[in-house]
Amino acid sequence: MSDEGNKDIGKVGWIDMTVNNADEIRDFYADVVGFKPEAVDMGDYSDYSMSMPATGEAVAGVCHARGCNEDMPGGWLIYFVVEDIEASANACVENGGRLRFAPRDLAGGRFCVIEDPNGATAALYQP
Repeated sequence: MSDEGNKDIGKVGWIDMTVNNADEIRDFYADVVGFKPEAVDMGDYSDYSMSMPATGEAVAGVCHARGCNEDMPGGWLIYFVVEDIEASANACVENGGRLRFAPRDLAGGRFCVIEDPNGATAALYQP
């Protein structure tokens, strides 16, 4: 892969949170931060993409703790962009961390959720 293809490796590519009361938390961050929420259809409910008001760029998500997000850790979860999701997941375990969720498909790529040796969680995302 060329250096141009690696330009986003290590970048925080997304943040979101999974909560029981996504509608309330959506409104909280819209009022406090100024995010503009947009519903993301999840079938029988909606999660929310939160956009910057000046540009409309989606920068965060607020998700219900149900469906595919039922077992996600609470609080804000950052997604680091990685080159190879499988290699990064293996490196996590080899370096004293653990996989909370094994790599799986998400939004045109693959992701997993890891826990570092200190107990902090993060997601890894390979576009």
